[in-house]
Amino acid sequence: MSVAPAKTSKTLITDKNIKPFDSKTASYDLNDPALFINRELSLLEFNWRVLEEAKNEENSILERAKFLAIFSSNIDEFFMVRVAGLMQQVAVGVTDVPADGLTPTEQLRAIRKKIRAYFKEMHRCFANVRNALSKAGIHLHDYQDLNKSQQRVANEFFKNEIFPVLTPLAFDPGRPFPHISSLSLNLAVLVRDPKSRLQHFARVKVPNTLPRLVRVKRAGGDTRRIYRFVWLEDLIANNLTELFPGYDIVESYEFRITRNADLEIEANEASDLLEAIEATVRRRRFGFVVRLTVASKTPEHIRQLLATNLKVAPEDTYEGNAPLGLSGLMPLMGLDRPDLKDPPYIPVIHPRLRNKQRPEEIFDVIKEGDILVHHPFDSFVPVVDFVKAAARDPKVLAIKQTVYRAGTNSPIVDALMEASENGKQVSVMVELKARFDEESNIGWARTLEQEGVHVVYGFMGLKTHSKICLVIRREQDNIRRYVHLSTGNYNTITANIYTDLGLFTCKPEFGADASDLFNALTGYSKKGDYQKFLVAPNTLRKQFAALIDREINWAKKGNSAKLIFKMNSLIDPAFIRQLYQASQAGVQIELLTRGICGLRPNIPNLSDTIRVTSIVGRFLEHTRIYYFHNGGNSDIYLGSADLMPRNLDRRIETLFPIEDLMLKQQLIEILEIASADNVNARLLHSDGSYVRVTPGKKEPVRNSQEEFMTRAKAR
Repeated sequence: MSVAPAKTSKTLITDKNIKPFDSKTASYDLNDPALFINRELSLLEFNWRVLEEAKNEENSILERAKFLAIFSSNIDEFFMVRVAGLMQQVAVGVTDVPADGLTPTEQLRAIRKKIRAYFKEMHRCFANVRNALSKAGIHLHDYQDLNKSQQRVANEFFKNEIFPVLTPLAFDPGRPFPHISSLSLNLAVLVRDPKSRLQHFARVKVPNTLPRLVRVKRAGGDTRRIYRFVWLEDLIANNLTELFPGYDIVESYEFRITRNADLEIEANEASDLLEAIEATVRRRRFGFVVRLTVASKTPEHIRQLLATNLKVAPEDTYEGNAPLGLSGLMPLMGLDRPDLKDPPYIPVIHPRLRNKQRPEEIFDVIKEGDILVHHPFDSFVPVVDFVKAAARDPKVLAIKQTVYRAGTNSPIVDALMEASENGKQVSVMVELKARFDEESNIGWARTLEQEGVHVVYGFMGLKTHSKICLVIRREQDNIRRYVHLSTGNYNTITANIYTDLGLFTCKPEFGADASDLFNALTGYSKKGDYQKFLVAPNTLRKQFAALIDREINWAKKGNSAKLIFKMNSLIDPAFIRQLYQASQAGVQIELLTRGICGLRPNIPNLSDTIRVTSIVGRFLEHTRIYYFHNGGNSDIYLGSADLMPRNLDRRIETLFPIEDLMLKQQLIEILEIASADNVNARLLHSDGSYVRVTPGKKEPVRNSQEEFMTRAKAR
């Protein structure tokens, strides 16, 4: 496998920022903060790449609207978790700084500057997307732009469907300022008593139980391909007289807040972990306000009233053009306009898993050899079938599985309950601390328990992030263990939009490791060594570092040495330093890092053999593949772990080797195709900026995700 040598960036960070290269010792000071990119700023750069997809006019218009909605949602979560965490650090006087050397206050200052620029670009992008949608027959109207007939239709909808749901809340000496929930859209309304001429403030919450985009038809109806919408908050604002009869409406303005969701679980606040998580989720409703967003036209006196009562500092108040909260664009993807979306892709069933006459035949197929599935190009259906077959097969004695994000209406969870009903021993590790999935997982945990499943919730200080299903089956007086391992969740929805890899195997060593891991999850175990798995927080960091060191030794001996890592994020300082050392030794390094990257590539004599790219496309890149050349006898690991301190030290993670030579070759081809992408890939420069990779005059156009779809169909 070849890796193109890294090209020197034209935007190298300046020498005055980095401590000079010491020619005597031929080394940099690897503790120099200038050698590291800040985690939060790198994450914002990823979200900028998402916004670029919304701006990209080569994308279908509804896909552009989707990316705009994703960008808005991502920024919401960034404030709820990352910014909230930094604000808490400032509040308690945290003095520790990350490897890049920025204090929490400095990080917040840089974030606020970037976000204000992003907001301006987001609203410019929305204006362009809105115009393009209109040309395609999807009109997002302002209420005032509707004709009289359309306004009558909209007003009738307000009267029948919206008005009964609304609750205006006054603010005066007898009625306190109302609680504003996180991410809710609200109207700040000023009304006037026509007799006393006194003005009063009230808040109207825009209900999230109703469609954000209200469809309005022309008199006589629209054709199937024409859609007309008005924003829900705009319709409410233009019918406020119905809510405040007898009062004059002076003015109304949209506002929105974001609350802290980065809440710590109090270990001593409840008798068990489930109760502790429930208490934490309840507290999240009342987290402090991290961000106040107001419409640009909002006057100063309204801003001051909101900021004072919500306890928001001026630097945490942001403004934007209406509409606020562009995640409301996502329902447009449900419109019947396939001509305005990416061509549909139906995942294919892996060739070896097709044409089964009986469900339990899947075990016979796995016995013939390991099977690697590449989602969403390969269908997730065989994974569901694997658990269903285990639930119904009389030869299956037990099933053990981890659940991190199962989603709603999960056929996997249904199959586990069916297995318990069929008398099998079923043990499920439900991770209650999966952020923003806590309530869903609490529900699944209780439902599983009611069906007789043995449910464990994990550990107070660790998240269980491993993706593993173990099936124990009696065959001809022998016990055989079948294992499914994955880089992604057991979630049938995200399996169609995330790229992930899964392995089916019945190799004894894998089965033994899976049993040992589940024993550690459900019981008491200090086992630290596994036959095949690298498991965090026990051994993964040490063993992974040894694999990089081995590659460094190959390079020092004058042999070919390569590392290719495909992952979501790279921020662990120890591994960044080790990768710098590997580059200095001459190891060729390709890093396909979708999101956060704290390493600076292309610095002479430090990282000039390192190339970092990020792919943002139709599907969310989620696979973790770790390739070690090892003198031509390559080792390749897949798994759930990124190279981040939280994954390595504060989670139960699993990396597993791929040993079958044909499957290794398949993974090498996946890495080669991803590395050659010149459509959706961006190249990281040493200053932390990303530049889109474009094909040269004689180069073929390589869209890696399209190539994977084509290859899957060809099979």
